[in-house]
Amino acid sequence: MKELPQVADDPRAEPEPGGGPPGGPPQPPERPPTSSARLITTLATAGALAGLVIVLVFGWANPRIQAYRAMVLREAIQEVLDAPETVQTYYVIDGALSETPAPGADTITAEKVHLGRDAEGRAIGFAITGQEPGFQDFILVIFGYDPLADRVLAMKVLESKETPGLGDKIFKDTAFVSGFRQAAALLEGVKPGAGSGSENEVDMITGATISSRTVIGIINHRIEALDPVLDAAAGDGS
Repeated sequence: MKELPQVADDPRAEPEPGGGPPGGPPQPPERPPTSSARLITTLATAGALAGLVIVLVFGWANPRIQAYRAMVLREAIQEVLDAPETVQTYYVIDGALSETPAPGADTITAEKVHLGRDAEGRAIGFAITGQEPGFQDFILVIFGYDPLADRVLAMKVLESKETPGLGDKIFKDTAFVSGFRQAAALLEGVKPGAGSGSENEVDMITGATISSRTVIGIINHRIEALDPVLDAAAGDGS
């Protein structure tokens, strides 16, 4: 059998779509190189837009967050001072109380105490906040304190991330919370059933010793730091 003569590829034939050789597999089209300046501009624009969104959201949410915290604080003051008729906030400045903050001070973060009075204008006690690290995270506490009688009036946990089912009993266990009512200062934490009956003893929570000891420590440390200032203010009717 005679072989048929081979016909050479026509050099004038058009290439296949995609840039491949005639008769070969299609090749993907070449992409133009991306400009680094264009990439940087795109990333910068996206970052600026994201930053703007964060600023706008913060500006919208922050006043609402602060208003909510102020409401929670007002309610807590009423609770730990047993519903005073009036409440006056004082700033602690250089070992003294002032009705106005220090010049340039942030009124939100400045150290403050809140003096409650009854209907006759008599001082009931001070509502004081304190914060220290517990087992998981910081614990924020507010408590009522009568400096003239050296007694804790009541305690309330404002913020806590302690372990659910254990550490969170510092605000869920009513027996623990009520143990601070009219307790003599300074407080002493004892194991349940191991106390002597002293008025300054508070039964700690089994399984949450660190958390309950932290609450007791916060109160004692704040009393030790502020007692001289509060004694003078309560004594002169400020």
